[in-house]
Amino acid sequence: MKIRVNEKPARVPDVYCAADAVARFRPRADIVILNALPLAKPYSEKLSEGDSLVLITRGEKPSPREFEAMLCARHSAGVHDRLKNSVVGIAGAGGIGSHCALCLARMGVGTLVIADFDVVEPSNLNRQIYYADQLGMPKVAALKETLKRANPYVKITALHKRLDEKNTAPLFKKVDVFIEAFDQPSEKTKIVSSFVKARPATPVIMVSGLAGCGPADALRTSALGGKLYVIGDLETGIRQGTGLMSPRVMVAAGMQANLAVRLLLGLQ
Repeated sequence: MKIRVNEKPARVPDVYCAADAVARFRPRADIVILNALPLAKPYSEKLSEGDSLVLITRGEKPSPREFEAMLCARHSAGVHDRLKNSVVGIAGAGGIGSHCALCLARMGVGTLVIADFDVVEPSNLNRQIYYADQLGMPKVAALKETLKRANPYVKITALHKRLDEKNTAPLFKKVDVFIEAFDQPSEKTKIVSSFVKARPATPVIMVSGLAGCGPADALRTSALGGKLYVIGDLETGIRQGTGLMSPRVMVAAGMQANLAVRLLLGLQ
């Protein structure tokens, strides 16, 4: 029968268990993952046609091809190939955009198109995926550097420019999902309206109402009709005494990334 071992096709006997595969393909493996499920010794699970087996040896640097397979070893079957061939656009590389981008890169989304005009400054560090040694760098350049450390195989188009009603749709014309990640409500409205008008068939995921440190379970996903979604409590905006804080921003960014993946996989 045919299985995959570290993403390479392999043919094994019809009666075969994971321990047999370990002995044959990587005797020193101490992490064995079968169809996204980690196994425990003695690895007696029987293998079936089409199974995906990932064999990892702690402390050993894998080949580039094996490394990519290992990055996505905990995905469900069939997820990796679909995400690897997907393109997601992110408008804004602040708290929401940077966290969302990291989630998508770790999930194995093949291409990210990220646009932001700003540079990293000290007040960003309370909630955005940047570090003190990146102060002064364009956010898209700093973010690309960080994403590549998490997933060297993700392709990133980093656009250091300000988005407006005229350039947004052309810059993101090839994306499968468009993520809005701006702080200012006026910018959100203009950018999203222009994009939806130009590309109505592309799903759009917005955020609204995630300031402060209110309860995380107040954040929700709402469908606004067509292919437009918004995540947040739709109420809590930035005002004096209620700023943007990392935990709630990260929750909302995670929800955006999760919805994007569901849309890419046809689950939404």
